[in-house]
Amino acid sequence: MSFQANVSAEAISVRQSAERLRILSVLNDLHLKYKSLQDGRVADYIPQLAKVPPDLFGICIATVDGQIFEVGDYDYLFTIQSISKPFVYGLALEDHGRDYVRTRVGVEPTGDAFNSIIKLDERSKRPHNPLVNAGAIAMTSIIKGTDPTDKLNRLLDLFQRYTGHSIFADMSVFMSERTTGHRNRAIAHLMLNFGMIDGNVDEALDLYFQQCSLMVSCRDLAVMGATLANRGVNPLTGERAIAAEYVRDILSVMFTCGLYDYAGEWAYRVGLPAKSGVGGGLLAVVPGRFGIGVFSPRLDERGNSIRAIRVCEGIVQEFGAHIFDLAFDLPAAHEVHLEQSTRTADARNGHTASHPPEPHRVA
Repeated sequence: MSFQANVSAEAISVRQSAERLRILSVLNDLHLKYKSLQDGRVADYIPQLAKVPPDLFGICIATVDGQIFEVGDYDYLFTIQSISKPFVYGLALEDHGRDYVRTRVGVEPTGDAFNSIIKLDERSKRPHNPLVNAGAIAMTSIIKGTDPTDKLNRLLDLFQRYTGHSIFADMSVFMSERTTGHRNRAIAHLMLNFGMIDGNVDEALDLYFQQCSLMVSCRDLAVMGATLANRGVNPLTGERAIAAEYVRDILSVMFTCGLYDYAGEWAYRVGLPAKSGVGGGLLAVVPGRFGIGVFSPRLDERGNSIRAIRVCEGIVQEFGAHIFDLAFDLPAAHEVHLEQSTRTADARNGHTASHPPEPHRVA
């Protein structure tokens, strides 16, 4: 396996070059270490997901100054599934404001599986958080739009701002989820019965299934994570994807609820805001530094990618990226400082970013 690093025309110091090679080396080592791991199985309760080759495996890091580091199947497209949830939650916050959204969904972890039949907060009659299916359906149902097509286009525009390119839904996956999503349909009708959602339930469910069927790569996930790490500004395009005031809300629920009934163990072992999806993707955010995207469709019993969890553990250990290590400025096992160029400050001020460096890849 050989290294491929496409370097931009801008001046690069010896230290920066060494750091970039170090990052590539870490990703390459983690890819080699876990490529042979065969534990877990692909999701098969959605028929189309069962067709995904189980041994695909990609890793990507995107920094807040626009550097991309990639290894493996980093450009393979798969369905985003539940990783869409925190981003749609952010759109709901922008559409309605924090106070209203809090009346429709809580922020408490459930300790239950992502698709568990809803528990009700007896006082507020709302789902516990926006990252379980019940809360996600509630958030999708309040997205503004004149009709279903307008709402879908708003979601597509949202994810285009985060990824930096146009995005589409896989219609075969959408129809597969629509046809077999009886549990989600039951959840939605229960919420309608309890007054937790209103309007046309079938339209809300169709939009939710389309949202989960959007096609992304692990490179896209890393850039989406880097956008959150950069206070809502895409580091590749300089475009603001979400108002800075709501980034904290998104990262908070990702930290406490992003991996469902594994959230506590994740916070202890990895310590990053993150979101998993049954399509095999996992997105994690190191605030102020970088985003991580990993894709491997072999899942554990909780619906989380087994390889992706191991990779994130390794990245945190190597780079000292646990959020509390960063808070106390504790050194990593092999300390690496990802230097930020002046583009970072420009991006945070809403200015258009200059052309980012070409991605660094392991071929």
